[in-house]
Amino acid sequence: AGPVACAGSAGARARPRRGPPPSGGRPTDEQWSTRMTPAATPAPPGIDLTRTALGIEFGSTRIKAVLTDPSGAVLASGGHTWENSLIDGVWTYSIDEVETGLRAAYAALAKDLRAAHGVELTTTGAIGVSGMMHGYLPLDADGAPLTAFRTWRNTITAESSAALSALFGLNIPQRWSVSHLHRAVTGGEEHVARIARITTLAGYVHWRLTGRHVLGVGEASGVFPIGAGGRSFDADMIAAFDGAVAAPWSLADILPAVAVAGQEAGRLTESGAALLDPTGALRPGIPLCPPEGDAGTGMVATDSVRPRTGNVSAGTSAFAMIVLEAPLRSLIEEIDLVATPSGAPVAMAHANNCTSDLNAWVEVFSQFAEAIGAPVERGRLFDVLLGAAAEGDMDEAGVISHNFLSGDALVHLPAGRPLTMRRPGSALTLAGLMRSHLFSLFASMAHGVAVLRRSADVPIDSMFAHGGIFATPEIPQRTLAAAFDTPVSVATTASQGGAWGMSLLAGYLLWGRGRALEDYLDREIFADARSVTITATAEEVAEYGRYLERFIAALPVQATAVEVF
Repeated sequence: AGPVACAGSAGARARPRRGPPPSGGRPTDEQWSTRMTPAATPAPPGIDLTRTALGIEFGSTRIKAVLTDPSGAVLASGGHTWENSLIDGVWTYSIDEVETGLRAAYAALAKDLRAAHGVELTTTGAIGVSGMMHGYLPLDADGAPLTAFRTWRNTITAESSAALSALFGLNIPQRWSVSHLHRAVTGGEEHVARIARITTLAGYVHWRLTGRHVLGVGEASGVFPIGAGGRSFDADMIAAFDGAVAAPWSLADILPAVAVAGQEAGRLTESGAALLDPTGALRPGIPLCPPEGDAGTGMVATDSVRPRTGNVSAGTSAFAMIVLEAPLRSLIEEIDLVATPSGAPVAMAHANNCTSDLNAWVEVFSQFAEAIGAPVERGRLFDVLLGAAAEGDMDEAGVISHNFLSGDALVHLPAGRPLTMRRPGSALTLAGLMRSHLFSLFASMAHGVAVLRRSADVPIDSMFAHGGIFATPEIPQRTLAAAFDTPVSVATTASQGGAWGMSLLAGYLLWGRGRALEDYLDREIFADARSVTITATAEEVAEYGRYLERFIAALPVQATAVEVF
């Protein structure tokens, strides 16, 4: 397979890549950034289920399950739509929703496999579980949750985040589990004395399936800082936490175990098999790889786990991950220091808000089309609106959009309101409006990356992007390239999400054969796939830079908006 040409690009990347074929469909109206995995890939009769890998991801809007073969080709997929709830000021999902959604996604997968290949899903070679990163889920001695799951979207831990960042000399983001734990302890929450374990959503589901409290190192790096060796929590920082925080337990006693990609992290128990498949068809005993967060699976799904590579995941939230050549042990407020699933150091710029507000605007246009008796197919509507965004110039349009449905620590917002502002003397056009919304998707993240570049020497040889928005060719990709002033590549796997990336990690457990994760992905999964690379022009970079300056300068408006509305 050769490179793919793209109009206006600086040339397609010659490095071939292999993976499941791109989906021909468009994003759903539930969440256009979390497209389902493509239809099952034809496979020969008599599939050997022991040579398959099952990946399950709990995303922000969908729970997805994907079954792949050793090459990473998709054999079957299934999904279940869900949505977070704001209850008593906390963004959460109920544990009942976790269980019912898990069963529904697995049942849809089994049905798809049966329909496509005439095979009953009774076993698989390995299983992996992924979830939205970090957050807070404390458990008692019996493994029962002590509070509602507090998701990454919450911005209620600012004081704890600041205190821990000062204590450790590293940025400790608000969404990290230790920030929530610190807040619970210092706030005197009743459940603190009964904590036996803290974990994340991925870790909780993994425990339900295997009986083991363990996290992959990538996900663990957002629970508590990882030490210099890249394989365990930092012991000195644990001691510092215990010395500074008056808690009825030692932190080391309640943290999960840490595992790296390629290690077995337990086996499916009888109760775990029944949780996944109440029909009883699925047999226990299947090995599980370490559970990971969506940041780790995004790196895997874009083959961006080697030092000097980076990736962007754009969905409900947006984050850029850059794999470092050496650990960056300094405090940069806008940058999280995390890890790949193998433990390599990563600099991360994470924005809580990305596509949700734009998705809402697209829904308004859809309702208008229906109201005048001319409904437009959703895919066509996205093409038209994003096509309009390719026209015009933001300096002339005079429009700024803030896409903050929630607060965003990356730009120091405790709460947010979606806003679109324009200069009175400018003409409001479809092109200007949609271009402003498109630019806003990456603005907070681009701000974080700019801060990182000013603070440290961080070389990037390649930057890959994935997420449903990149199903629209060129326009979002070119905008991202302008935002980062870096060539951005999109592969045929760009619309694939964490479930597929998690299946690759499960496959690595089976077929890695001692190779480094980056070598396994390069040679076994991405060896024949294609990608397109776009380099923004100097004019496009400058235009985005001016937009970003205005975007950041207008942030004080958010405080007033939150206060009055």
